[in-house]
This record gives sequence, structure tokens and C-alpha cells, in this order.
Amino acid sequence: MAFESLNEFFAMGGHAPYVWAAWGVTAGLLIVIVLHARAERRLLLRNLQRRVRREERLGAERGDMAEVSHQVGGNYHDS
Repeated sequence: MAFESLNEFFAMGGHAPYVWAAWGVTAGLLIVIVLHARAERRLLLRNLQRRVRREERLGAERGDMAEVSHQVGGNYHDS
């Protein structure tokens, strides 16, 4: 083992403030990334559900089935 005791491990040879701050910042950023990704996913799903409901409602108002497009953007191959 590189350190003689647990106290030496936590002291990191005098570099403890830098080492533990770096670990803390890294862990904090990873947590923020995970939380942001979850929030973005919830927002995306909510917007997709809203879009489907809107298209179904518009289709019902027109008296026909609403066609839900699963393709987003200008990707036109049938020209």
C-alpha cells in the first residue's frame, strides 16, 4: 500500500486540498450531467406527447386519422 495509515491517505502527502477538491468537482459535474440528461429526456418526452395529442386532435377535427411524422428535419428522399 502506498500510504502507511488512513490519515496519510486522506492527507495525500500534503496535496489533500487539491486532490479532494478535484475529486469533489469531478463528482459534482458527473451528478449535474446525469440530472441534466434526465431533465432533457423528460422535456423531450413531454413535447412528443404534446405533439402527438395535438396531431390526433387536429386529425379528429378534420375527420380523418392524423398522420404522426416520425421524421424530423429536411430529410426528403422521395423527391
